Amino acid sequence: MTGPAAAAGLDAPASAARSAGFHPGAERGRLPAPGDLALPVTGAKLLTDADGRPLRVADLPADTDWVPLGTLDGVPGWATDLTTAGTLPGRARGWASLAAEVPEPHAALASRALAVITWRRTHRWCGACRAELTDKPGETARRCPDCGLYVPMQLSAAVLVAITRPGPAGRADELLLVRHATGPTGLWALVAGFVEAGETLEAAVHREVGEEVALSVDRLAYFGSQPWAISGPGVLLAGFTARAADPHAEPVVDGRELTEARWFGVDALPAELPPAYSISRWLIDATMTAARR
Repeated sequence: MTGPAAAAGLDAPASAARSAGFHPGAERGRLPAPGDLALPVTGAKLLTDADGRPLRVADLPADTDWVPLGTLDGVPGWATDLTTAGTLPGRARGWASLAAEVPEPHAALASRALAVITWRRTHRWCGACRAELTDKPGETARRCPDCGLYVPMQLSAAVLVAITRPGPAGRADELLLVRHATGPTGLWALVAGFVEAGETLEAAVHREVGEEVALSVDRLAYFGSQPWAISGPGVLLAGFTARAADPHAEPVVDGRELTEARWFGVDALPAELPPAYSISRWLIDATMTAARR
């Protein structure tokens, strides 16, 4: 996280360090203040001002029903579910276009707004006795007042992996890139997939690589994670790096989820790569940087 203190080379106070960035929360201990961040959700899009900046609570009607999201750089953020954006100033934007323009903590806040509002919209009634659920104070969760069913907001975990192998003698390492059968089919991306129930993240990587490109990997290492609001509003991506167990093996695509898979020299990657705000691109860029050392 950057800021005036960081730019000046100064040490920020401990309280400032704790408040920097995005911190999710569900506490309703205070009412929204006019200057707090407002993230209205309409359908699967977020409402911003005309210039793409976050709205403030004061920009929306006084009787708006707000849901707490946490804090961004110490400023509370609130979401609300709108049926239409037609009567409000600003514009409705998909998460992808917004995330492409704002810093990562802002994108994480927007991702949480979409996730929380979509979850609330689709979890209004008890699945056991059909009573209307009530909010559980201090949590992103609901409880049935009749049968006591506890309904927390759940995330879908997915993994993706940057697989490398040694390049030809005297040349740079190679990175495996794939093209998917659905979504942005023109992009060269990484092997990825959802984690199954009862499966570890590492086991999911090995399974997805075997299923999608018929390869085995070793030297698996955790890279990082990112909330992701494109594959679904409640998705958490976990990224890994790995080496091909057999440096001479060629990928064989499954023909269902993937249409193509190829090894590329890290010094000669294609132009059609994932967007800069994605963990997929962070992994690819980190692989290129490591290869130059």
